[in-house]
Amino acid sequence: MSNEYDSNEYESNEYESRQTAYGFELPLLLFGGFRSIIDELHAELARRGHPDLRPAHGFALQAIGPHGSTATEAGRRLGISKQAAGKTIDRLEELGYVHKAGDDQDRRRKLVRITPRGRDALAMSAMIFDDIRARWAGALRPGRLSALEADLRAMVPGETFRLDVPGWFGS
Repeated sequence: MSNEYDSNEYESNEYESRQTAYGFELPLLLFGGFRSIIDELHAELARRGHPDLRPAHGFALQAIGPHGSTATEAGRRLGISKQAAGKTIDRLEELGYVHKAGDDQDRRRKLVRITPRGRDALAMSAMIFDDIRARWAGALRPGRLSALEADLRAMVPGETFRLDVPGWFGS
């Protein structure tokens, strides 16, 4: 029984030479993959009880972190202003994902902490990401996704997992 992956077509330069590749396609394909994964994640989160979470909220929850942070610290990690971070934090608080309280060490600081609902959403996101990755791995020839991930790790300089995407996009 043969399938489309039995040949060495994907390993050969012949395959690439038959493709019309333009430089702008690579970032668009990478972004398209990112977008499809994030869209699928949020659709599944909505089905599982988190219909109001948005991609920016996930970045904000990561920026707040397990020990909490101030709006200024979260904004810095996200690459956005304190005001923009405060607005996102206010929305997350309205939705029950975070709460604000005074800092025991410094009463002038307002510390934002993730609530049990927020931790649930983060844990659920991790499981959904694993499910999506497994499905992608199953849809590709064995080892292709792992090889792609290894290649991307080799090409991405320095800090691989940056949270400043909202600020980078100009939020």
